[in-house]
Amino acid sequence: MIVYEDAALAVVNKPAGLSSETGLPDALRALWGKPDAYVGVVHRLDIGVSGLMVLAKTAKAAAALTRQITESQDAYAVLDGRAEPTKHTPAAPVFVKQYRAVLAGAPDESLPEAGTLRDYLFKDSRKGRVFPVSRLRKGVREAVLEYRITATNGALSLADITLHTGRTHQIRVQFASRKHPLWGDGKYGSRFKGNIALQSARLQFLHPETGQQMEFRLEKPNEEPWNIG
Repeated sequence: MIVYEDAALAVVNKPAGLSSETGLPDALRALWGKPDAYVGVVHRLDIGVSGLMVLAKTAKAAAALTRQITESQDAYAVLDGRAEPTKHTPAAPVFVKQYRAVLAGAPDESLPEAGTLRDYLFKDSRKGRVFPVSRLRKGVREAVLEYRITATNGALSLADITLHTGRTHQIRVQFASRKHPLWGDGKYGSRFKGNIALQSARLQFLHPETGQQMEFRLEKPNEEPWNIG
């Protein structure tokens, strides 16, 4: 599960079925044999999603990584036209999260081979679901991602995805709303049962203590439904 570790942080390959907020920190404490160890969760993956996460081992590292995430989201907002730059906006994101997913169907008019998806999303906490809506209002947040279809067999497609924003269920809802739900995501329309075919595949950030650029990648799983193309 641990991909990299030092005194400030741990990069892990979270398995599907483990929660980011409690299950993963508890698993790390058990692995370390330190039930009271500090584990700072600075970003999250849905329970059914697998892949790379970075967790802080000190409060100072957690604050530094959180700052990188916030500043990078500001940089993305400038790049995709949602905001104007300020003197504090970095020229480019330094905390980068890239995913791969298996989608229903092939590219079409609603989902070309590559592009940027923009939606207003409303999180209904009572129903545990997120819905696309037509305009901004209370409780609604804009969601933006870039994607590229890298392979398709007509029935399923493989996509590389870069998040600009970090909204709840964002990737799942944005593709499902275009009639291309993620494989295994029954909550949002998939006909297939299994773990959601969404993997946090690449993570890039600056080390919170040294400033060194860190980059981690995972290979694509070679079992179904990932073995497309």
